[in-house]
Amino acid sequence: MTIGKIIDGKAFAETLRGKVADGVAAYEGRTGRKPGLAVVLVGEDPASAVYVRNKGKMTVAVGMESMEFKLPASIGEEELLDLVEELNADDRVDGILVQLPLPPHINEAAVIGTIDPAKDVDGFHVVNSGLLATGQDALVPCTPLGCIMLLKDELGDLSGLEAVVVGRSNIVGKPMAQLLLAENCTVTVAHSRTRDIASVVHRADIVVAAVGRPEMVKGEWIKPGATVIDVGINRVTDTEDGKSRIVGDVATAEALAHVRAITPVPGGVGPMTIAVLLRNTLVAAHARSGLEKPEGL
Repeated sequence: MTIGKIIDGKAFAETLRGKVADGVAAYEGRTGRKPGLAVVLVGEDPASAVYVRNKGKMTVAVGMESMEFKLPASIGEEELLDLVEELNADDRVDGILVQLPLPPHINEAAVIGTIDPAKDVDGFHVVNSGLLATGQDALVPCTPLGCIMLLKDELGDLSGLEAVVVGRSNIVGKPMAQLLLAENCTVTVAHSRTRDIASVVHRADIVVAAVGRPEMVKGEWIKPGATVIDVGINRVTDTEDGKSRIVGDVATAEALAHVRAITPVPGGVGPMTIAVLLRNTLVAAHARSGLEKPEGL
């Protein structure tokens, strides 16, 4: 039985961060300042706090200026919007990221919509979504852009391949489909209402699973020789010993007998997200300074 290749997202992300660091040094040499990333954390969600801390460390590691704003969960929406407006006006800030989710009393769409699209390094603003959908230059959501980078590194030219995206979120599924279309793939977006989803997935050369359901995509669904990108991060508890572990949206052990290559969970797509965030911040800094983005990014 042939076992598919495991795609090393950690190694690719490390290489990308190295390219970003080189680009940051060159940018600072040309402009006399470092690109700046402002991250806003509202509340005490443990996972978000760890994520923000890691972003800060990696921002500094590539030579950028890191600005963190930690706010209480009780903060009012207007006060948060005022902070975003201040960051929009701050010339030291090239990228603004408001960590999601926000407390229930704050309208996430209103907050995202207040971010200057030129500083929207998460790529969630409707202006960037619209630019992406119409094939124009945009700041693209980090996770799907990281997925495209991994696919192109593994497969080269994606033209003509049939791709199925499982999941239709604004953060991953929809932008992922747009990026695959831009690479001349034939794209199907499957979701919870898709009829005979196993057959839909089975015809794909590329499967991107981003549905948020543990090991939903079974090995037998996968077309032999397909490449699978597993975006899912799900914590499950083993019934025998009660210990928890992280699994993806794909039953990886089953899929390995069918795939050409697959991303592991953890260690696949996850490391790419922060690396692409840093890339987006550097690209935003260049655009705001009227400079062409560095080659290879």
